[in-house]
Amino acid sequence: MIALVALLGSGSWLVAQQSPYSWGMGSSWSGNGMMGGSGYGEMMGGNGWFDGDAEPVQDLNQARERAAGYADFLQPGLVVGEVMRFENHYYADLQEADGSKVTEVLIDSRSGAVRPEMGPATMWNTRFGMVDRDGGAEPAINAAQAQQIADRWLADRGEVLTSDDPVLFPGYYTLHTMRDGEITGMLSVHASTGNVWPHSWHGDFIEMSEHP
Repeated sequence: MIALVALLGSGSWLVAQQSPYSWGMGSSWSGNGMMGGSGYGEMMGGNGWFDGDAEPVQDLNQARERAAGYADFLQPGLVVGEVMRFENHYYADLQEADGSKVTEVLIDSRSGAVRPEMGPATMWNTRFGMVDRDGGAEPAINAAQAQQIADRWLADRGEVLTSDDPVLFPGYYTLHTMRDGEITGMLSVHASTGNVWPHSWHGDFIEMSEHP
């Protein structure tokens, strides 16, 4: 605990990680569900790419339907929680029936293709991620500490933003970033190291819906 407080005080662990993917503003995936991929059924670290149907996704309900198809493909029984519309795509989180969050996905608005979200959902998720698997160990950082880390990270970069309540995924937390009570974007905090990963690929936030 002493070491944790010292780290929080110094801000030394607030390391901004850069996305290993390069998505420009307004970028889109190919109709097969990923850039240059082979479409539905391709497996990567236990996750599949869910092929688009060449039909644009025009609203939150259609995005939820597409995410629900991917959830059933990933693991029967999973349901769609929060759905958000951003400038570049739609976002959804997947959860167990009891509300426990399991991963995050993106839905291409042009093709309907669904893929695991890049960044934390791919690299930090200890259940469905590619690399950072540890058998579901208890997080070393609790939700209050994750929010403190996120707020310090934002403040250190001169952002006039705060973070909303942290949502726990396997291995990390995801938080909305807020300005004057309105959502502006998202970031994640690693549940063991405290590293911060901003979701810089979304573009501007437009609207959202919660789990029905």
